[in-house]
Amino acid sequence: MPKLAANLTWLFTEVSFLDRFEAAAAAGFRAVEFLRPYEFPPEEIAARVERHRLEVVLLNAPSGDASKSERGLAALPGREADFMRTIDRAVDYARATGCKRIHVLAGTASGSAAEAAYVANLKAAADLVAPLGITLLIEPLNTRDAPGYFLSTTSAALAILERVDRRNVSLQFDLYHCQIMEGDLARHIRDLAERFAHVQIAGVPDRNEPDTGEINHAYVLDLLDETDYAGWVGCEYGPKAGTVAGLGWARRWGVTPRR
Repeated sequence: MPKLAANLTWLFTEVSFLDRFEAAAAAGFRAVEFLRPYEFPPEEIAARVERHRLEVVLLNAPSGDASKSERGLAALPGREADFMRTIDRAVDYARATGCKRIHVLAGTASGSAAEAAYVANLKAAADLVAPLGITLLIEPLNTRDAPGYFLSTTSAALAILERVDRRNVSLQFDLYHCQIMEGDLARHIRDLAERFAHVQIAGVPDRNEPDTGEINHAYVLDLLDETDYAGWVGCEYGPKAGTVAGLGWARRWGVTPRR
């Protein structure tokens, strides 16, 4: 059965970030992921994780200058030193929380120079984190939500992975983005089996609960089982009318409130 993780950047926003760990545990989640923990010391986040007996299964490396709407630095030529500093910072949080997967954002870029920078940066970062048992993930983002982002399709991501050629660099397979850009999710799940190390879900087109919109998530989650996917499925969506009120869909997959 797929294992569901609460994305604390998107879910439980009714409370402050640090209080979302308790809220997720109380709702029945055993694992969490998040995008931007960097406002808080890693030790403080680690304490919340331990207190509520949670597992951190994914975090994002810093994405750059928020005031400039940067979406990552990995594919930006000339920003190599800045990029490696984001990896160092992410590693601090990964080590403190026991997280073994870091999502590395490419950034808004295009062209051969950007691709060369992306590949080189991923190789360098992968070699840095390999002794720690950490896997780096790359994720295609749809062009509607992230116009100009360097990576937008699974085929482009696979081509990058071939060039990087590191065992600890893998695909982050977000069904929401894939449905918008490519569709044919069942075929993608089968064809990409063993190529992705993390999955994320949300309803399409409005990015609300997975039981809304055009994707049959019961079918695709069962299909993940059929392909022997043993990783986590991150719930990265915006609740339509409150996080807990909208979690009924997740009970089938073991998310039930703790007593």
